[in-house]
Amino acid sequence: MPTASPMPTASPVLCLASASPRRRELLASIGVPVTVRPVDIDETPRHGEAAEAYVTRLAREKARAGAGHGELPTLGSDTAVVRDGEILGKPEDAAHAAAMLRSLSGREHRVLTAVAVSGPAGLLDACVTTRVAMREISDAEIAAYWASGEPADKAGGYAIQGLAAVFVERIAGSHSAVVGLPLFETAALLRRQGVPLWEGALA
Repeated sequence: MPTASPMPTASPVLCLASASPRRRELLASIGVPVTVRPVDIDETPRHGEAAEAYVTRLAREKARAGAGHGELPTLGSDTAVVRDGEILGKPEDAAHAAAMLRSLSGREHRVLTAVAVSGPAGLLDACVTTRVAMREISDAEIAAYWASGEPADKAGGYAIQGLAAVFVERIAGSHSAVVGLPLFETAALLRRQGVPLWEGALA
């Protein structure tokens, strides 16, 4: 019997200035096929820079850097885990990851995600804050979690969409923003730039 022809792949309507598979999947979930063009920028916080200003600056810099390589609107984004005003980056090693998770255990922290889109309407951005409360996490759980390999490249040393979901007691705000992209705000920015979402395919 002849095999069925594969469904045609939709042409990209957006350039994603990030190698993050999570952001690519989130955009696909709202009907936005992308071309991926990671950019390399200095992500060091500036002296005295507030967390919201930091993630917004990086999102805008990524969008600008990616916009120089094609005609599609370009999206940049950045996420930071913030505890007591301190920005927690990606863990350097097992000890660093364990220290971060112990500092988040049994308490609430903030996750800030900024998104910026460069396009016909200029450079637009939004920043979303989500509060995340974690239960108490034992040292054995922390060690096992590190051994899974999941936290090695995650801000704050955890992934809410992965194994660390069992540590999260509650959130107040946008779940997708903690994963990597605030979809409600992102959709609004994309519409302003003329980028079609899934609703456009039904029109």
